[in-house]
Amino acid sequence: MRSIASTAQLFSMGALTLALSLSGCSSHPTLPTATIQPSATTQVDDYNYLIGPNDTLEVFVWRNPEISGSFIVRPDGKILTPLVEEIDVAGLKPSQVAERITKELANYVREPKVTVSVTNFNGPFSEQVRVIGEASTPKAINYSEHMTLLDLVIQVGGLTEYADGNDAVLIRIQDGKRVEYALRVDDLVKDGDISANVDILPGDIVIIPEAWF
Repeated sequence: MRSIASTAQLFSMGALTLALSLSGCSSHPTLPTATIQPSATTQVDDYNYLIGPNDTLEVFVWRNPEISGSFIVRPDGKILTPLVEEIDVAGLKPSQVAERITKELANYVREPKVTVSVTNFNGPFSEQVRVIGEASTPKAINYSEHMTLLDLVIQVGGLTEYADGNDAVLIRIQDGKRVEYALRVDDLVKDGDISANVDILPGDIVIIPEAWF
């Protein structure tokens, strides 16, 4: 009898715990929408690469090899160099970083001459292009100058057999607001209709829905 009573008691306690757990889940507050991070590029012909976390910077200080070197941009967007610590470089052009380092080094080196180049390109998230939904390989892609929709589709390996390419949508941040544009990916890829090809800008998000059969 004790065994049966004990089992019933445990079952009752388990049911109560589950009920409380489900009740707690339903009362969780809703998170706010992600912060809008507009791209610095608003025109196709006005693109400059901006440095982002995990980029590798090659910093060369003329006649000062001991303070030159290769530096990885940390997740917080900063680098640490021998003489100048905690330099915030994310979101800047390489030439702007060179100017910033030059200004700081002037406190230690006479008339420093600095050049900065980038390897292992990643860039800020605000400059990457994302493809989600029924792409063969949904992913974030580093933007390249004069990238088009066709280039983007090729990089994600085309669409799945369940994709509704002509109902795809491109989301772009313009003047601080999300703007949606209709895309005709099927016409472009399957029918070769080049008029359906459009320019892509850094920060664009392409959503490819599933077809309803």
